[in-house]
Amino acid sequence: MGVSDPECDNISGRTFVAAAIKNLFSENTLLPDLVVHRGLNPVNEYKNPDLIPGTYPTLFPFGIGGFEDNSRPVSISFQQQAQYYLNIADRSFRYHHSFMFVVLNMIQRRTAHLKTSFMVRHSHFHHIARNLTQISPAILDSLATKLEHEHKFSDLAPAEKNALNLLKQVNTIAARIPGSQASKIYVRNEIRSYFSYFGLPHLFFTFNPSPAHSPIFQVMYGDSTVDLSQRFPQLVSARERAIRLAHDPVAAADFYEFSFESCFEYLLGWNFQTRSSSPSGGLFGRVRAFYGSSE
Repeated sequence: MGVSDPECDNISGRTFVAAAIKNLFSENTLLPDLVVHRGLNPVNEYKNPDLIPGTYPTLFPFGIGGFEDNSRPVSISFQQQAQYYLNIADRSFRYHHSFMFVVLNMIQRRTAHLKTSFMVRHSHFHHIARNLTQISPAILDSLATKLEHEHKFSDLAPAEKNALNLLKQVNTIAARIPGSQASKIYVRNEIRSYFSYFGLPHLFFTFNPSPAHSPIFQVMYGDSTVDLSQRFPQLVSARERAIRLAHDPVAAADFYEFSFESCFEYLLGWNFQTRSSSPSGGLFGRVRAFYGSSE
């Protein structure tokens, strides 16, 4: 990651003078005229509006528009602003080769950091909570290092053995982290709760629309030559459609959401605004409830 300072507000006057003096040297000097400032300390990811604009100066040429900026009159969350950048008319953000992945990685790390908790039995809560607060961070760091290098249990110090025994009685809960094993267990428990309240489901189906072969996706991608009024619109080659799908995954996600909502609204008669079945219902009558998960 790099940091950009377009206004040069964080550069002292002496640095400017030193740069001017260096420019007086011969052109054969080995020192460059432009020096990128760097350091060994990691940059804080929280409440740092200069981080993303400094990392992607081509996307933020004026150095403004960063995340979690307290100077805004209305605050906006990190995830909401990321979704906004991926859905604006300027598609530079969604077409960038790494912006989407870096932002998603930051969101996942924040979720793992802020939404992970411990769960213990009620009968052991006070005992374990009191002993956990007495363990120093140095002991936990030493224990983690030894476990990483697969040391034997007999090699651990008494304090490290005590910490390990306490952690064995604690379950890590990370149900809100997408894709984690705990989130899958959370989804299964939700499905079982649907069974107990609504009864067993009457219909199971897999919904898998293909954006690469869909004329609707080509329009979402930006192809204005596709005529959706025709029964069989003329499309580009299969290779070009595959390239478009890889080039714009945001449009593919929008296509999937559009297809899913259209299927449930026009075929099954579900009203997403009222979150209930329409009065006329759909192909199988009125839908009382449904549950779906995406891979």
